[in-house]
Amino acid sequence: MSYGQGGPQSQWDPWKPNSQQPWSGGSDGASPDWAALAEASETRNRRRKLLFIGAGVLATVGIGTAVAMAVVNAGSGNEANRPTASLPATADLPSASGTPSFAPTSAPPPLNPKEFVASKAKDKAANSPDLMFPGTQLTMGSNVYKKGPTADSTTCAGGSQGTLPKVLDTNDCTRLMRVTYTKGNIAVTVGVAVFDTEAQALKVKSQADSKSIVKALTGKGVKAFCNGAICRSTTNSYGRYAYFTITGFTDGKDVTTKDTAVFTAGDDLADFTFQQINRRGQAQASAAANS
Repeated sequence: MSYGQGGPQSQWDPWKPNSQQPWSGGSDGASPDWAALAEASETRNRRRKLLFIGAGVLATVGIGTAVAMAVVNAGSGNEANRPTASLPATADLPSASGTPSFAPTSAPPPLNPKEFVASKAKDKAANSPDLMFPGTQLTMGSNVYKKGPTADSTTCAGGSQGTLPKVLDTNDCTRLMRVTYTKGNIAVTVGVAVFDTEAQALKVKSQADSKSIVKALTGKGVKAFCNGAICRSTTNSYGRYAYFTITGFTDGKDVTTKDTAVFTAGDDLADFTFQQINRRGQAQASAAANS
């Protein structure tokens, strides 16, 4: 400590109230300490900046906390933030599917072709030997048969022999169509008898025996066959039609069980006749369905 004029001189503190500046206004000529004054002013400004920065940080933290609290409090009453246990059960939720549902429907059953050849009332399409047996030849598998003469009569007994005329007349046969096919020295005559109802045709099938034979049809280059010789015959029916075959050799030879070609020829023509009657029913059923 030093002593000057007017007693002891105290240290000046810019932050201490009532402290004295380190110079006097006397006439001793002493100048103020400008370096000390500049340093004190800089220290004072630095402290103010620190105070303002600290206050800003605290204010920012406080605002962030307040916002977070506000968000939490605002969500506490929202239905969307409830736990899944409080949601309705799956069965109570509306369906997410946008596809409309329709009651099941069923298409009407297809028409039965046999119904259209089972009675005269429905079987109204035109018919003839050339419609039933079209073309000039018939191919069945690897076998080709040449078409020969045809015949059509409303007197069924005239185209039959043995016990068949009586069977046909008893059941009111209205028409008998015949056609002959040949393959080499084998000839087959097919006879198709027409009735008003399926029941009549079925009776003919059941009443016919081994002597109920359709008469072989010759001409147009087909030699006589099955005229006294042993031949192979078949009987069947479909719908209101009864159909018969007789197969033999054009050279007059008897048919034996070893003559498999004769059996094949008769079966081929019987099968084709069935197919043609069935196709007749299919055509009429289709036309009725589209009308």
